[in-house]
Amino acid sequence: MYSAIFTGLKLLCTMSEEARDQETAKLLKRPNEVNEDSAESATKRIKAEGEHNEDDKRFPKKKVVLLLAYSGKGYYGMQRNPGNSQFRTIEDDLVTALVKSGCIPGNHGDDMRKMSFQRCARTDKGVSAAGQVVSLKLRLIEDIIEKINENLPPQIRVLGLKRVTQGFNSKNNCDARTYAYMLPTVAFSPKDYDTENIAAFRLAAETLQKVNQLFALYKGTHNFHNFTSQKAPSDPSARRYITEMSCGEPFVRNSYEFAVITVRGQSFMLHQIRKMIGLVIAVIRGFAKEEVMERSWGQEKVDVPKAPGLGLVLERVHFDRYNKRFGGDGLHERLEWEREEEAIKAFKEAHIYPTIVKTECEEGSMVSWMATLPSHDFEATVTGTQDNKDQKQENADEGNGSD
Repeated sequence: MYSAIFTGLKLLCTMSEEARDQETAKLLKRPNEVNEDSAESATKRIKAEGEHNEDDKRFPKKKVVLLLAYSGKGYYGMQRNPGNSQFRTIEDDLVTALVKSGCIPGNHGDDMRKMSFQRCARTDKGVSAAGQVVSLKLRLIEDIIEKINENLPPQIRVLGLKRVTQGFNSKNNCDARTYAYMLPTVAFSPKDYDTENIAAFRLAAETLQKVNQLFALYKGTHNFHNFTSQKAPSDPSARRYITEMSCGEPFVRNSYEFAVITVRGQSFMLHQIRKMIGLVIAVIRGFAKEEVMERSWGQEKVDVPKAPGLGLVLERVHFDRYNKRFGGDGLHERLEWEREEEAIKAFKEAHIYPTIVKTECEEGSMVSWMATLPSHDFEATVTGTQDNKDQKQENADEGNGSD
């Protein structure tokens, strides 16, 4: 530093008296300014660290689970994609709210591992949830749920919080997941039905019975390699266990008839549920024979259509083994949400169902998709060219798996 000043002073000889005075003042002042800036930065840092430590003392971090509900419209799925800020996700807004409410330190927002964050299920682009669960370490501040929600948009809400064991992981400890899929019943109309007249369509009781017979075929363990992308028939992870799948009674919203399909399984792969539903629709509408379902679980590659993502909702996640082991130990709560049921129902009625109905009525995503069914070849094995085409479409769709 002093050699730099000395060098600078040598230059003064060639300057005017006034210029020399100004330059001398600059050279002598510079090291003091640097020191002052450093001291100020250090003071700010120490103050911030002191506040951080003080918050940790007042509110030590504890392992908890949060019950989340959200409408997925406008979001690129649940999972955060660091470095891709243009693709807004549910976790982006959640983490921002956690920082703003003081539940986590600011630097934890950049690295979610610092708070041991784990989502129970990933949801795809546009997919909603009524019973998502995430596990993480939080400062248990006063009125924590209210303060988090104050910093969230209305279409995302924290509905519940429970303490869990230190080693709890919402994904690994989850035994099963239940999804619902809300669709206009015109999806089950005959192939020659005029889909311009959606409001007039009503699902016959015998057709609903046939739909449920087909959904029942999915129950049990099958090789679902044809119901996702980049899975070989020999891949053990393609085998999935389904415990329930059925379609409920129709109901009318905005003069359209809708129905809700419910499916419960241990876990689901990317697009699996939408393809399970898509194939049944293709059979019911007469574009595919029923035998294609059993063939799709075999070794050959089958062309399976993927229903739109709009109506898919993560209904709830199940922690039966955890509840059995820790739910009655007197220290931990069971991960069940009976007290939150009314809030869950109210959120669905206010944010999820109206969005699905409004979007379907305005954009007609199901009817547009139905028009693509004739382009699928359900008889032949998928060719390499078609397979590559499908893969490109999968990659263009969304980057997150269902769970």
